Amino acid sequence: MLNKLTGKMATLNAELAYRIKLWQYAPKLPALEEGDRQIVKTLKREGAYVNSLTDLGLTSTPELLKAAYQQLSRMADVNNTHLSEKLPQIYTVTDVPEFFNWGRDNRLLKIIENYIGLPVAFHGVHLRKDFPNQHQFGTLLWHKDSEDRKMVKVIIYLHDVEDKHGPFEYIPLHLASFPHLNSYRVDYKLWQSGYLGINNEQIQKIIPKSAWKSCTGAAGTVVIADPRMALHHGTIRTEARSALFFVYTANPPKRPELCTQYWDDTFSKPEMLQEIS
Repeated sequence: MLNKLTGKMATLNAELAYRIKLWQYAPKLPALEEGDRQIVKTLKREGAYVNSLTDLGLTSTPELLKAAYQQLSRMADVNNTHLSEKLPQIYTVTDVPEFFNWGRDNRLLKIIENYIGLPVAFHGVHLRKDFPNQHQFGTLLWHKDSEDRKMVKVIIYLHDVEDKHGPFEYIPLHLASFPHLNSYRVDYKLWQSGYLGINNEQIQKIIPKSAWKSCTGAAGTVVIADPRMALHHGTIRTEARSALFFVYTANPPKRPELCTQYWDDTFSKPEMLQEIS
């Protein structure tokens, strides 16, 4: 009992300290142009913002795309047709200058800092290929990420993504976040699953499918999302999907041990790809 009470007090103190930091840092947030303020407003209201690389207009985008397709062409072929659950193929490309420089673009960091409300940590980049699957498991289940209290993932589609490719799908914050009753129902279902995720049938009993937001789009579509705040998943796909994932949290994040995968040796790196090719 004493240990539980001590743990709860520590959690409350940590949350209070976090709120104080937000309040103290608010006057220091960098100024934004009107278009970038709209991105932040949409993120706070919806949990996600969909744009394109062209409209986002970061100067290093041509170099990013060239590097992305080079690395994508070097990914080893995967023989997984015999598997009932095909795990994604993930490579860590944080150390490739074209990815690192794009992810550290000053304008992009300002947008993310204004959303998170604190100094930002850019953790790294995954190049990811997701394969066709016939049922929900892993990130195909509805879930919330756990790295921080608020975070941002910038997802860039490397080819046209239609329903058959399993687009990123989310539920707008106003439908499933505190103090809405649905937030308690969703959190309870997540708790029951051991925070592994919830399937479509379970979610549809809480929030109708008509309210789900599916982020289809042409090659170069950019999805800027908070996967901690917004309930989300990748949908069932019949064709593979390739995308880049850039990851940001506050500096430091609440759970730094979950962020090391974006730069350590959890997944293959480009030098390994070169050896394979």
